Amino acid sequence: MSSSRTERLLNLLIALLNTRYGLRRGELREKIYHDSSSSEAAFGRMFERDKSDLRHFGFEVETVTDNGWSSDDPATTRYRIGKESNRLPDVTLTPAECTVLILAAQLWEQAALGSAAQNAMRKLQASGGMAEAELPLGVQPRIKPAGQAFEDLISAMHSQHAVSFQYLASSTGREEVRVVEPWGLGSRFGQWYLVGLDRGRNAQRFFRLSRFTSAVTILDKETYTPPTAFNVRTELAGLPELPIRTAVVDVPAGKLLGLRKRASAVQETEGAGTTGGEPAPVSGEPDDGWERLAVPFRDAEVLGEELASYGPNVVAVSPAEVASAVRRRLVAAAEFSAFPAPVIEFPAAAAVKRTRKRTSEDQLQRMLQLVPFLVHNQGLHISDVAARFGVTRKELEDDLRILICSGLPEGYPDDLLDIQWEDDHVYITQDLDLNRPVRFTVDEACALLTGLETLNGLPELAEGSALESVTVKLMAAAGEEGLRAASVAGPEVSPANSGYLETIRNAIRDGMQLRLNYFSPQRDSVSERDVEPLRLYSLDNTWYFEAYCHNARALRNFRLDRIERLQPNGLRATEAAKPADGFPAKLFTPNDDDTLVTVELAPQGTGLAEDYYAERTAPLPGGGLLAEIRVGSTAWLPTLVTQHGGEVRILAPAAVATAAREWIRRALAHYGG
Repeated sequence: MSSSRTERLLNLLIALLNTRYGLRRGELREKIYHDSSSSEAAFGRMFERDKSDLRHFGFEVETVTDNGWSSDDPATTRYRIGKESNRLPDVTLTPAECTVLILAAQLWEQAALGSAAQNAMRKLQASGGMAEAELPLGVQPRIKPAGQAFEDLISAMHSQHAVSFQYLASSTGREEVRVVEPWGLGSRFGQWYLVGLDRGRNAQRFFRLSRFTSAVTILDKETYTPPTAFNVRTELAGLPELPIRTAVVDVPAGKLLGLRKRASAVQETEGAGTTGGEPAPVSGEPDDGWERLAVPFRDAEVLGEELASYGPNVVAVSPAEVASAVRRRLVAAAEFSAFPAPVIEFPAAAAVKRTRKRTSEDQLQRMLQLVPFLVHNQGLHISDVAARFGVTRKELEDDLRILICSGLPEGYPDDLLDIQWEDDHVYITQDLDLNRPVRFTVDEACALLTGLETLNGLPELAEGSALESVTVKLMAAAGEEGLRAASVAGPEVSPANSGYLETIRNAIRDGMQLRLNYFSPQRDSVSERDVEPLRLYSLDNTWYFEAYCHNARALRNFRLDRIERLQPNGLRATEAAKPADGFPAKLFTPNDDDTLVTVELAPQGTGLAEDYYAERTAPLPGGGLLAEIRVGSTAWLPTLVTQHGGEVRILAPAAVATAAREWIRRALAHYGG
């Protein structure tokens, strides 16, 4: 939308909200559009587009006709927007309910519905229903970003458009193009699944997002109607877990301790391929200096991704599908690395975090939230308001200047929105019935309700009454949009080792140090450390804690599932460090001597830019991305390239790029080059 169209839509909205009997199209054309040159048909198309945009923002335009006249007659048809039908019902929350709701919204902070969750929370704040709340100590769960495919599928699902994508079928091992009506997205067994109608097979199918081998294409002209009362969590509950199987791998003696912890040694005649622990024979023996291991697995692609990351330090012997999954990633990494390198050029003022370019549509949506927010938060400093809405002061002032020029058609000064901020404190004295937030969109309802459902996995929250009561209140406020939230089901967020979680939480509360034996996959070793825990957080059900490490004399982040032993050391915390501001805490702590690495990301791998906190990004033709990331050690970067075969390659420094190519070459040599 152009800036002029944004202003036109805002004035059209105010006019339709402030008329009791409705306005005829001719009146709107004269007073709002000031259009006298276009044909009636052209104006009619413009008006229908604007009505559609208002509907997208949550305002349903009502049609009022004179008795006995057709609704198709522009001369007798009037239009208005009901003041109550489009507004968010009053929601009053207790402090305990607000705490739970804030946690539910923060779940999506790094994921696809993050902006929708923020918008929903602003609407609740603008309605005056939020109470002061304090977040519980040591509880910062988050949903791990599921990549660009997840975001595209959410968009297609809520706009009810079909999608197409290339998919690696587990039954045949072949890549096929699928055209699907996306009915729901959910997490099961630690993996995200799309559930929908496969048009090629005319049947409901489950598609695991990690098996997508291309970007998702939204078919804007292909619409559909999802089944009534579809619930993706119910559908996924019937999805059987894959049986445990055994893979045979060769590894160098004494290496890959993490893999060895769940593996066992095999005899020369043992192999893999069947379930129930009865391995099939494997011919040949490992090379000198190598050992043969039996590794339990359920999914060949998940294991294949892990084994590919080990590069030349592992050989997948059997079954064939695991070896194929590894080799396919290595080949894709080799092919991507062989492409001509793009010119490395970043914009002069590249954003620290890659975000979708803001549009006039975003601006109008923000302004519709801004007015009721200011009504209920009079006198806030303009910088605080800008921070609440995630914009710069200049962007906020641009919004305010448009707002104060908007109002009733051909009205007097009192018929305009009246907002003042001359002393840097913002006040609004005339709101023209924009003083209450509009109802939740589907995305907003989905973000909050799915987040609340996901929090059921945390016992300390599920056992209280606040989670249930706030869910009931939100469902009532969301209406029809709330019912459609059943199309998304979040992952498990409960930790695998609740004992460690409790020990760390107690140490944070009591200000005590801990001693732990910790496995580092990068160093392939276990070390003993004394740490001062500062906070706990998670991505899905993988929990971390941030701590000051006395061995490293710096902040470090530790995964709970890599702790081999944990106990208090009897010493009080020295308060040598404070937790980093905000969330997420980075999984590494930047230092002055870190290396800046430039990578190229394929279209399906652009989400890695945010996963690894890219400091600068630049779009490439075809949908790819240049990204600059900061790392403390470059030694692990070749593992990233082979793990995400064909999605990422190193461009600079040249020595790191060469090391990655050599890593791929040596790994492929195990599979015939």
